[in-house]
Amino acid sequence: MNEGNIPVLRAEKLILRPFSIDDGPDVQRMAGDDEIARNTLAMPHPYLDGMAENWISTHLADFRDGKSAIWAITLADTGQLAGAIGLMLQTHLSNAEAGYWIGKQFWNKGYCTEALRTVIDFGLNDLKLHKIYASHFGDNPQSGRVMQKAGMVYEATLKSHMFHWNKHKDLVFYGIWRTRQPE
Repeated sequence: MNEGNIPVLRAEKLILRPFSIDDGPDVQRMAGDDEIARNTLAMPHPYLDGMAENWISTHLADFRDGKSAIWAITLADTGQLAGAIGLMLQTHLSNAEAGYWIGKQFWNKGYCTEALRTVIDFGLNDLKLHKIYASHFGDNPQSGRVMQKAGMVYEATLKSHMFHWNKHKDLVFYGIWRTRQPE
């Protein structure tokens, strides 16, 4: 897909940049929190030493191979790491699945919505994807509000679709496509 590096994306309050290995301890601390892991399907829990660094070490090759584009969500004014956002690319279908998490101390500040809007813009306009979709657990409506505020529209709820943390959970899908972009 791309022989270059993961691009830096700029937003009003955020800079989305590639992760560095030095981010590992902060990723482990924030992503390892029970409340983050409980609402994120692919999050390891417990988040053991070395897992974050291993995850980060895959990002550049996966970007160059057209598999994913993953960014560190950082505050523009301080550079502080606040979370992660990415696109799991399906270029043969011209679409991608967006996924994100944000550290608890950064909740309810609009950062996740701003990051998602920025990634949607990059995916639809720079990568020329036709569609970007995302999902959240039914018991995490806050994530659905982020998707709505970013311009995504509700598509479907798959009832009792995932088994996560010893519980069957609904999976709620939202999407946005090139002909329907955020206002």
